[in-house]
Amino acid sequence: MRRLQPDDLGKLATPAQPAISPDGTSIAYVLRTVDLEGDRDVRALWLVAAAGGDPTRLTAGPADTSPAFSPDGSSLAFVRETDGIAQPWLLPLNSREPEQLCTFPAGVAELVWSPEGHRLAFVAPARDPRDDAEEPPVVSDRLDYQSDGRPRSTPRSPQLCVFDLRSRSIRQITHGDWWPRNPVWSPDGSQLAFAGSPHGDADRTGDMGVYVVSVTNPATPSRIGPRHGTVAPASWHSDGRTLFAVGCAGPSDHPAELLRLRDDTVLSLSTALDRTVMPGAPAYPGGRPQVTMDGAAVLFCARDEGCTRLYRVPVDDPSPSLVFARADSDVTGLSVSIGAARAAVTLTGPKSFGEVAVIDLVECEPREVTSYAASTLQGVTLYPRVRRAFDISDGTTVEGWLIRDPDAVTPQPLLLDIHGGPHNAWNGAADPVHLYHQVLAAKGWCVLIVNPRGSDGYGSAFLTAAHGGWGTEDAADFLEPIDTLVAERLADPSRLAVTGYSYGGYATCYLTSRDDRFAAAVAGGCISDLASFVGTSDIGHQFAHHELGGLPDEHPERYARMSPITQAADVNTPTLIIHGEADFRCPVGQAQQWFTALRAYDVTTQLVIYPA
Repeated sequence: MRRLQPDDLGKLATPAQPAISPDGTSIAYVLRTVDLEGDRDVRALWLVAAAGGDPTRLTAGPADTSPAFSPDGSSLAFVRETDGIAQPWLLPLNSREPEQLCTFPAGVAELVWSPEGHRLAFVAPARDPRDDAEEPPVVSDRLDYQSDGRPRSTPRSPQLCVFDLRSRSIRQITHGDWWPRNPVWSPDGSQLAFAGSPHGDADRTGDMGVYVVSVTNPATPSRIGPRHGTVAPASWHSDGRTLFAVGCAGPSDHPAELLRLRDDTVLSLSTALDRTVMPGAPAYPGGRPQVTMDGAAVLFCARDEGCTRLYRVPVDDPSPSLVFARADSDVTGLSVSIGAARAAVTLTGPKSFGEVAVIDLVECEPREVTSYAASTLQGVTLYPRVRRAFDISDGTTVEGWLIRDPDAVTPQPLLLDIHGGPHNAWNGAADPVHLYHQVLAAKGWCVLIVNPRGSDGYGSAFLTAAHGGWGTEDAADFLEPIDTLVAERLADPSRLAVTGYSYGGYATCYLTSRDDRFAAAVAGGCISDLASFVGTSDIGHQFAHHELGGLPDEHPERYARMSPITQAADVNTPTLIIHGEADFRCPVGQAQQWFTALRAYDVTTQLVIYPA
């Protein structure tokens, strides 16, 4: 037995994006590995039988994602990214020779097969001849001229397109400023549903609705379902009348729900849970809700007490139930067979960074068909995340976990690690993103992770408890658990450190500007000045209304209370600041402001900016 070491990073292999074949006998998935020499992630497509056995590599990568089986199961469509541009590819499973289907200058996204298997729908960013200039200027009258992870550009609506595999022709389905995403085919292949934001002020309001457009005779798309809110389609029922969607029919700071759209009615199928439905997104686990083979129910993911779990709900009865219960297991991907009572998921657990599993929807128990934990980390024993409940002085209880050597007998140095979001959440599953927790525990540290007010998985009241009160409402949720661990002689009060990224970076700056107990801090992707954040972040305007309680000029005193920068003079904690140069979510200027302030007040600090 040995403990995890930094060199083990290069051995990790974690599966994601499972896609089960129509007959339920095979599962394609993306396997993420690490190329240490190239300093990059490698993503390639693999295939494993639902009955188990050795997985087979299908593509070389290094950037292959989004596998999707054709309706007859003979081919896989997928997206391959080259030089930052994603293009559609097809892999016939008999020849295993992938081919690029077409080329779009700005790439494509969201490949979806038509029911008969002759067409693929996708979203393609619009292009303009002016974009071919070496350094075209960004000209915008909208707020969405920047989006984290993509270069700044003049906003132009992408378009919904269909590629015909027989004629090799492309047909543009939408025209104008519809800003489509999340395309879903109707059962007869005559229509596409999509999420759209056609209103001129949608960049300000965040309004996004479900629209339906004819593929055979495209005309103006028609909106169905809620007239306000943020809603995106997920799957279409075989009756052709019913769509299932994920979103909020009201304020978007409430948990996203599973909605049934039928004729002119909207029914929430998940309200009874009071949990956020998780359709899956980068850094957020879950998967798109999908209808079962018999059409009687919908499978969907929702976060409960930090873990993303799998639920089933009848299409006409809003009474969801757990498909399976497994402690500290996190569902990170979902695919439902259209021809068998079977689903595929990717799961993490206390001893595994991720495996592919098959679920018989009658027996409802996951069966793992890969064994990456055993093969890539042979002989490594992980420290468990030990669940704790901390009672805060105002009567709130927050959940947390400790990662430490259980044999330690003296108080240990403690690292408080704060999650991002602010509505993300920790759980008890092994975490491939935060391997340093295991490394630090092996070196004698105690690592504390806490789900403060604002964390997801504890109901809408807890989710919105820090709205308009960042820092002021949740600081005790971090500091009082530390007091508890010090009193229990698990943590050494003279050796406390704090870190976090994004919201965690903000909270790191906030805590060190309001409290003197920390001996060291690492602020990653931080926010130091909420007023300038609102004006420079790609989500700043939306966050002002849905997270911070209004615009800075409307609430200057509130912003001053919440912003670390206003009390930078009170910081004494030596601070390392790390940031990405091309971060549009938490702009690099936030790190520069914090670094400049700390240097001005002679605080020991260092700034590290990673290039774009």
